[in-house]
Amino acid sequence: MKTKIVGYALSTLIVLLPCIASAQVNVGGYGSTFGIGTADLESAVITVVQWVLGFLALIAVIMIIYGGFILLTVGGGNAERAASSKKIIIAAVIGLVVVLLAWAIVTFVVGTTSNVAGG
Repeated sequence: MKTKIVGYALSTLIVLLPCIASAQVNVGGYGSTFGIGTADLESAVITVVQWVLGFLALIAVIMIIYGGFILLTVGGGNAERAASSKKIIIAAVIGLVVVLLAWAIVTFVVGTTSNVAGG
């Protein structure tokens, strides 16, 4: 159930990200709150992507801590609960690696396109 909710939330975010990127940068004065201000579209998209990936990395770290806490508090040799916590930790580490790879890809693509565009 929880994975479905997270999946739906991430799918919605992926669908809405281009809409957010193409919107006006300083709508209602919120741009300065997020460090965007009246920046150009490229830096606004980079800032939004950094916020999203930072949030996802934070969730992955929290899940690693949660899985570790469950693993440490397994009492009485409950093998099922220990296996469940190991699965949580492995999934969170995989998620963290995916987030870091996404950040690297975005950094590479933005650097390459700005070099090609002459920026």
